[in-house]
Amino acid sequence: MTTPRRHNRGAQTSRRGGSGEARRSRATRTRRRQRLHDGSVTPVVIDVDTGIDDSLALVFLLASPDAEILGIASTAGNIGASQVAANNLAWLDLCEAPPIEVAVGSPVPLVIPLRTTEDTHGPQGIGYAVLPSSQRSVSTRSAAEMWVDLVRSRPDEITGLVTGPLTNLALALRLEPELPHLLRRLVIMGGAFNYAGNTTPTTEWNISVDPEAAKVVFDAFSGLPAERRPIVCALDITERIEMRAEHLERLGARAGSEPPELIGESDPADARSQASNPLIRHLSDAVRFYMTFHRHQGLGHISHMHDPFAAAVALDPALATTRSATVDVELAGTLTRGMTVADWTGM
Repeated sequence: MTTPRRHNRGAQTSRRGGSGEARRSRATRTRRRQRLHDGSVTPVVIDVDTGIDDSLALVFLLASPDAEILGIASTAGNIGASQVAANNLAWLDLCEAPPIEVAVGSPVPLVIPLRTTEDTHGPQGIGYAVLPSSQRSVSTRSAAEMWVDLVRSRPDEITGLVTGPLTNLALALRLEPELPHLLRRLVIMGGAFNYAGNTTPTTEWNISVDPEAAKVVFDAFSGLPAERRPIVCALDITERIEMRAEHLERLGARAGSEPPELIGESDPADARSQASNPLIRHLSDAVRFYMTFHRHQGLGHISHMHDPFAAAVALDPALATTRSATVDVELAGTLTRGMTVADWTGM
């Protein structure tokens, strides 16, 4: 596995979230079609547990002319898999996205019961936002089946991006053990290396939800050539990616939304966005919840944008330098179960 060591500032990652205005959406699609012809667009399968920062990552990819989203796998993690899928469909509507397959994954991890984190992301995973119901439908195939079918259809072309637990990808590996050789690249947001966890003192959330799945994935990709090793964006990097109130204000301004989008530390508990742009309004209400959570954790008036950074790296790995290591997942430890252990020296 390879883990990033340096990166661009988080504001640059999260600010590219794009607007929901029809003219900008059409312009993005036009640029994407042009870039598809010259081979400069990255085809992506994304696997998310949407999630506030997952939402920003999804919107970023939908807005980027550099990304062609082939499918969205909905994994249980921050919330249940069915709610994750509903969130994904709603964000597609708000972004005026073309038809994109959204598949529902396993409702539970491989071995242990599902834990969710409504205190971090809200009861529906998107903070204070209340997303409109979508008329789009989920796929008739499972998330694991979608992974396998898409990657088989375009061998050595697709970049996989996982910003939630690795359950769906582990199940896909059961169906197609050659998946690591068929993917062009895999980027994972997860783990913590020589760094405190955010779920237990030693574990990061995505890995801790399904450590058995994480081990399956890391084992499957072990021994591959350097260019095919997963890029693991762990907490020691992603907790440096901070979205602040001024970033959201600038995002609203770039979208032409009025009035100015301001989230203050002293705002009343029932404060909600009045943005004229519906995408900005819903993103703001989601991020407001996330900032409140971080403030209550003593981290300040910020929100860590783990997943948008991983999404940016999926499109442009040159954003980070990486260091190779063999990675294993602790499954038996009483205090360290779910810990990602990196062997930096080939021991």
